[in-house]
Order: sequence, then structure tokens, then C-alpha cells
Amino acid sequence: MTAIWWAAGALGVLALAAGLLALWRRGRAGRPIRGYLDLIDDLSPAQRAQVEAIRREFLPRVEAIRAGLRGRRALLAELLFAEPIDRPAIDQAVAEILADQAALERQVIEHIIEERELLDPAQRRQFHDIIVGQFSGGGLGVHDVRAAGRPLKRR
Repeated sequence: MTAIWWAAGALGVLALAAGLLALWRRGRAGRPIRGYLDLIDDLSPAQRAQVEAIRREFLPRVEAIRAGLRGRRALLAELLFAEPIDRPAIDQAVAEILADQAALERQVIEHIIEERELLDPAQRRQFHDIIVGQFSGGGLGVHDVRAAGRPLKRR
């Protein structure tokens, strides 16, 4: 009879451990991703604090650029269907869009370089793989205008 109680207790402990593991994984998977370094699980608390400090400056800057791009693209859409067609205004809108895209690209590149400096060699390799994967789609990944409404997913 004692063996049955021991077996039942062991099964209970295993079930509890499995449940806690599932909750831990769900919590980890549910953590919001605001940038590439959120995909690296082994950042130290000091590294995470530095990342947050960097983001407090970076995220408002890129959001301002994105907002400008959305506005300029909306204007361009109207200009494309205005009567009569105003080619100089269209050219000006396109030039402003290209300038904003270049500014966004520069901000993201500087941000990646700044974040890269926080990482140890193993984390840098992981960061490299994340960046290559994100940029292979032809944009800036999580920081691109197209991706602003689509969150990154954990692998």
C-alpha cells in the first residue's frame, strides 16, 4: 500500500512539474517582442536595462519617421488620382518618402550597432542570425514600416 502512495505522490509531483513548465513556456512565449534582442533569452538583467534605455530614445524616433511616411504615402495616393495630374507634386512627395525611408534605414542601422555592442560573442552570433533572417525579406524586419503592425514571432 505504501508503494502505491509513493507512486501516486511521484506522479503528482511529475504532473505539477509538467504544469509549471507549461506555464513558464507560455509566459515566455507570451512576452511582448518590441525588438530583435527580445528574441535572445539569455540577456542579463543589466543588458535588458541597457536595451530598455536605448529603446526609450530609439522607438519614438522611428515612430515619428513611420508616421511621416504614412502621411506622405496617403498624400501620394491622393496626388496620383487628382485631376489634373500634378507631376511636380508627385515627384516632391516621392522624394520626401525616399528621404524618410533613408532616415528610417539609418536609424535602424545605428540602433542595431548600438545593441550589438551590449552582447557577448555567443549572443552576437544569435543576433546576427536574427538580423539576417529579418532583413532577408527585403525590409527592416520588426522596425520596417510594413512590419509596424505585425509583431515578430518567436521560433
